[in-house]
Amino acid sequence: MQNLLLQSENIQGLTHLLEVKKLKAKIDLVYIDPPFATNGNFTITDGRASTISNSRNGDIAYSDKLIGSDFIDFLRDRLFIIKELLSEKGSIYLHIDYKIGHYVKLLMDEVFGVKNFRNDITRVKCNPKNFKRIGYGNVKDLILFYTRSTKPIWNEPFEKYTENDLIKLFPKIDKQGRRYTTVPIHAPGETENGKSNQLFQGLLPPKGRHWRTDVETLEQWDKDGMIEWSSTGNPRKIIFADEREGKRVQDIWEFKDPQYPTYPTEKNQRLLELIIKTSSNQDSIVLDCFCGSGTTLKAAQINGRKWIGIDQSEHAIKATIEKLETIEGNLFIAKPVFEFVNLQKETLLPKT
Repeated sequence: MQNLLLQSENIQGLTHLLEVKKLKAKIDLVYIDPPFATNGNFTITDGRASTISNSRNGDIAYSDKLIGSDFIDFLRDRLFIIKELLSEKGSIYLHIDYKIGHYVKLLMDEVFGVKNFRNDITRVKCNPKNFKRIGYGNVKDLILFYTRSTKPIWNEPFEKYTENDLIKLFPKIDKQGRRYTTVPIHAPGETENGKSNQLFQGLLPPKGRHWRTDVETLEQWDKDGMIEWSSTGNPRKIIFADEREGKRVQDIWEFKDPQYPTYPTEKNQRLLELIIKTSSNQDSIVLDCFCGSGTTLKAAQINGRKWIGIDQSEHAIKATIEKLETIEGNLFIAKPVFEFVNLQKETLLPKT
């Protein structure tokens, strides 16, 4: 499939993907950042986007006038089509505001099923605010992560340890200067038969527990110097910091928005890259049907994925094409080649 940029109202574009492009169950990852039901307009003035709704100056980039049940109905219609487009190994990440997110969570449960809910991710979006208000400062928004089935694409994400992490998590240092920690070699639960309840160096697992692996492996670890024995004869497995990929990514992410966006509500590219690397593969199709300035599409391109973007705003399409054109291409990253289809004018323009 060739990369595709559609200018259209997004339910029209999604229907086009389903009925014309025949992409039912072919898309592995959807990220959407729909309007947040703010009841406002977002504008662009002299090439710079307003970061708040209802700015009095500039051209309207998009309107966010649907609120309450009208907004939920608007989103429901699109999510059911997205569900049809998602492959069995597909995932959807829906980025939403804290004011409406709880209602959208119920909607996502309805469409994708409670069993396919994976995470409610808190995204730290900005520095602390000092506005006077009754309530705490708002520095976060919400990403709802669902999968199409119980066996989605999942490339375990890690982040590098900080110096403080290394000191805290790997407090010991061996004779070669390598940082390490130790963990128990037993786990909760007893086994009556099998290789995880046998004698190891004359020891049985503590009552109510079993060895984490078979005794043969424990013996090999001990022979290789990978078990540390305490002064009281307690064995623990040695874990070296330099052999770990990093720490597992948790559900609070700090990816602050651009300070001077070219398009309203433009998102941090590193946020999109994390999602794309984790929940898609090199041969996957990534869809953003509220594509705005095209950050999702750029992140997909530079990470070797196919992509589809949909937006009805002239400003969004212009910003997306300009952002894609900043990818120069090299030995590792292909320069974008895509079709631009304007369903509003029923035209087809090849872009290279």
